[in-house]
Amino acid sequence: MSAQQLDLTATTTIAATVDAARALFNTGASKPLSWRLNQLKALNQMLLDHREDFLAALAADLGKHPTEAWLTEIGFLTAEISHTIKHLDQWLAPRKAAVPLSLQPAKASTVLDPLGVVLVIAPWNYPLQLLLAPVIGALAAGNVVVAKPSELAPASSAALARWVPDYLAGAVSIVEGAVPETTALLQQRFDHIFYTGNGRVGRIVMAAAAKHLTPVTLELGGKSPVFIDETVDIRAAAARLAWGKFMNAGQTCVAPDYVLGTDAALAKLAHELPAAIHALYGQDPQHSLDYGRMVNDAAYTRVTGLLAEDLKDDAGSALVSGGGSDAATRYIEPTVIHVDAHAALMDAEIFGPVLPLVTVSSTREAIDFINGRDKPLSLYVFSEDPGVRDAFTQETSSGALNFGVPVAHLSVPGLPFGGVGESGMGNYHGRHSLDTFSHHKAVLEKTLAPDTLTLIYPPFGRVKHQLIKRFVAPARKFRKNTATPND
Repeated sequence: MSAQQLDLTATTTIAATVDAARALFNTGASKPLSWRLNQLKALNQMLLDHREDFLAALAADLGKHPTEAWLTEIGFLTAEISHTIKHLDQWLAPRKAAVPLSLQPAKASTVLDPLGVVLVIAPWNYPLQLLLAPVIGALAAGNVVVAKPSELAPASSAALARWVPDYLAGAVSIVEGAVPETTALLQQRFDHIFYTGNGRVGRIVMAAAAKHLTPVTLELGGKSPVFIDETVDIRAAAARLAWGKFMNAGQTCVAPDYVLGTDAALAKLAHELPAAIHALYGQDPQHSLDYGRMVNDAAYTRVTGLLAEDLKDDAGSALVSGGGSDAATRYIEPTVIHVDAHAALMDAEIFGPVLPLVTVSSTREAIDFINGRDKPLSLYVFSEDPGVRDAFTQETSSGALNFGVPVAHLSVPGLPFGGVGESGMGNYHGRHSLDTFSHHKAVLEKTLAPDTLTLIYPPFGRVKHQLIKRFVAPARKFRKNTATPND
């Protein structure tokens, strides 16, 4: 079959899938609370019934240990489902709004309407979590979903395609494939597109969505920095950084990407990190069942190439620990390296198990360094100094800001997860997912009698003019703020 024939086949099949999803939505079947709860319960049951299939798929794709896979994928999702089911009825209640005196008697509220047919496109690094977590929110909001797992995690994609139809027939349609299928999907009209991945493809998604004026949520990652100073327990900080960085072999969108600190702080951290790594994965991580692998040869080659570039004699970098690799098994040893700001590893998100340490002279220089780059998806600060914490809170912009721990904010269901600027737009998780996948419809109810609106009907005279100025659209005078910082 030619590439053109493949494209035509993909487009025809996908168009039929989207049409079927829209036909289901148009029946109104997805709107009742009972339907939404049933879909969420079915999704939860699928994850539990076939956990071994999904764990095996994650091991095949990424070498994930079953416990890590449960923590970051299956268990993460079942917890999200449980939280959503518990609160959904409350979240869907109309949200009352105050009505001004000039419109009384009346009632105002915001109600959440399903958007319609939602497209979710997921990446490969957490192939279950990053596909199904948005699906949870979309179903809770009463939408019908078309979901595209990553072809770079083929075992996980196949497992989803195998089991989703049995549990969520019609509510969620899985479309497998690569570029032709993704292109065909983006040619269709959706009511919302949720994409997790990189900025290059994010721009393609946004351009395609613009043709139909489709709203988008983009989760795009980026280089998530760490700042550390000497006010913290460096040994404890090293343990948390090693955990957050080397989980999933560094292939995590919110993994610490590099560490900023003074010479003294980084010297202490460099002393503690090797021991922290060994505590997690033993003296030889290559033989640890707890340590993952790069997803494919291209990812392995990219990361080892960056590391090799910065380890050249004239690069000015210094290896702290690690550096080993094995192409046959796509293994890269957990690696810590001192680099400068112009190193190859500092050009783009590493997305692998290499942690650069970059020296700065002060907190001020660290903040300026971060602000001089794209806004990160996450920012991690290890400092017990209230002034330092306040400076990072007030003077930096990031999708999330964590003090004392990396990555863990994803596990707080009440927190929104999302980026800003180059790291993405929009957010989700918990109630924020419901808001993302719903239209917030304004509803105003006013009785016809008594008709208090006669006040603003023409003809206008002096009395109406004075009443409108006073009660309907009053003019306000504000005193200039002449207070000084010492007032």
